[in-house]
Amino acid sequence: QVQLVQSGGGLVQAGGSLRLSCAASGITLNNYAIGWFRQAPGAEREGVSCISPWDGETYYADSMKGRFTISEDNANNTMYLHMSSLKPEDTAVYYCAADRFYGSPEKYCSILYGMDYLSKGTLVTVSS
Repeated sequence: QVQLVQSGGGLVQAGGSLRLSCAASGITLNNYAIGWFRQAPGAEREGVSCISPWDGETYYADSMKGRFTISEDNANNTMYLHMSSLKPEDTAVYYCAADRFYGSPEKYCSILYGMDYLSKGTLVTVSS
């Protein structure tokens, strides 16, 4: 059974940092396109950052560039999202996902639903 288990969400003040972790079991992450998605209250889900497994190319949504960093630890089969300079508008439920997807990480980040594997999500709240 495949599981993506997240940790690391919570409450942080604006300007602070958080690291989200997503540990996979049942699949080997570096064989999959992986990414982070988020959904704010009353808003559509959006792609935050994604990695292509083939060449390690990364993609960040414009509002996350320079503030968020996606990474993958193959030895521990875990992906991470390090978030810094957090803003109240970053408040959302964050999800990690993995798919057998063969396109660019930007394209993968545009696929908002129907992922092969999706975590349950964790709430990140940024207070002003």
